[in-house]
Amino acid sequence: ALFFTNPTGSQGQFPITQNVTVVEGGTANMTCRVDYNDNTSLQWSNPAQQTLFFGDKKALRDHRIELVRATSQELTIRINDVSLSDEGQYTCSLFTMPVKTTKAFLTVLGVPSRPEITGFTKPAMEGDEITLTCITSDSKPAANIRWFRNDKEDIKTLKFQIVNATGKSFTVRSNLLFQVDKRDDGVAYTCSVEHVSLYKPYMTTEVLEVHYAPQLEITHSLIIPQEGQYFKLECVSIGNPIPEPVLWSKDGGELPDIERMIVEGRELTITTLNKTDNGTYRCEASNHVGTSFAEYILFVYDPNALGQRGPDHALIGGVVAVVVFITLCLIIVLGRYLARHKGTYLTHEAKGAEDAPDADTAIINAEGNHVHAEEKKEYFI
Repeated sequence: ALFFTNPTGSQGQFPITQNVTVVEGGTANMTCRVDYNDNTSLQWSNPAQQTLFFGDKKALRDHRIELVRATSQELTIRINDVSLSDEGQYTCSLFTMPVKTTKAFLTVLGVPSRPEITGFTKPAMEGDEITLTCITSDSKPAANIRWFRNDKEDIKTLKFQIVNATGKSFTVRSNLLFQVDKRDDGVAYTCSVEHVSLYKPYMTTEVLEVHYAPQLEITHSLIIPQEGQYFKLECVSIGNPIPEPVLWSKDGGELPDIERMIVEGRELTITTLNKTDNGTYRCEASNHVGTSFAEYILFVYDPNALGQRGPDHALIGGVVAVVVFITLCLIIVLGRYLARHKGTYLTHEAKGAEDAPDADTAIINAEGNHVHAEEKKEYFI
């Protein structure tokens, strides 16, 4: 890949060149030209001021350097398999009086090596603190390293260090420090190296294995176990390594009835429940990290007792219904009573108003009533 800057030098007076950027191992074309020339020779020389080509004549014995074009107005050479040591300032000279020169800078990009991840201890133990280190070398300029946890960028405690290896290229190290737990088991940690010389990042992935103690839980097949029913308990366990075997016990001792109580792997089956099965059942499992247990308290119900509870609930429901009905009846009766008495009162008031012959009489009566207030009567039925 070639990257060009703007031309330097004055057209018609000085040679015209272009800066070139190339990836290590690639090919660099160095071009020098003039707008007009009176058969004066052009020359390319390297950063050490060694002449590479004078016109079409090769001056330096380097099989990687070859002539592309030589005319009175252009001199183009090619450098194959470019190395970091080729980087520097090249000079194109036009042999006039005086000699006119123009510089062109060749930049060589160092391709980083594919990354390596160190620091994995397989397996890691839950609670351990580990440091993963990603290393890449030979980059120029220095490469950039990113960490990913299951394809998502990880930004835990991160230390980034650049080491200058040769003065030309860089070795880059990135450390990822964290405390592992069971959630890290099976997680893929990826180191990604990004660099201007790469079309896409270099990636290396390691899968972390974490050993942790068992975690147990007992599940049951019936919510209300009753006598005579088939009943199953299962000891659900997680752990790494897988905890084996699973041991069942009842009330701190062995299972009392091995004919009815059947153990198959992680399952305990009681073929026919009875009251003697009441108690605390425990499952226990272990691996080299630790031992864990889970418990389940079994109470076997009498199906006949459960059936007798039905009438009790029905009786309570009936009583509640009767109370609600009586309350509603009382509210209705009281409402009618109050409405009837209020209507009677209004009727007598209206009757008193009708007895007045006209408004003036009503006013006179009102004044008279003011004097004889004690004579005013109200009638209630």
